[in-house]
Amino acid sequence: MYVLIVPILILIMAGLGLGIGIIISSLTTKYKDLNFLVVFGVQLLMYASPVIYPLSTLSHKYKIVLLLNPMTSVIESFRYAFTGSGVFNFYYLGYSILATIIILLTGIIIFNKVEKKFMDSI
Repeated sequence: MYVLIVPILILIMAGLGLGIGIIISSLTTKYKDLNFLVVFGVQLLMYASPVIYPLSTLSHKYKIVLLLNPMTSVIESFRYAFTGSGVFNFYYLGYSILATIIILLTGIIIFNKVEKKFMDSI
């Protein structure tokens, strides 16, 4: 039954990726060295997402910090939908949806402000 929520999870992932991608691409046109920081940040955030380890194995204080990452609830929902193990909570998923909307809108606003100066920066 939880497999039916997978298209919503894919939309959340796509929106989050699009928002972060727009923000990063808008900022790297002006700040060229930001590219090196992004590569390091992506590697660091791989450890802040429960891809390899389930969320249930962590203590409560680490679980709260890890849930600040909007991808955590999406990954755990995928795990619960396909394997039946993990954590599925509508509140955590609601936080991910809200964070995705905020990041996507922020990316659009930043892109619209920087768009006029793209050709001058490149």
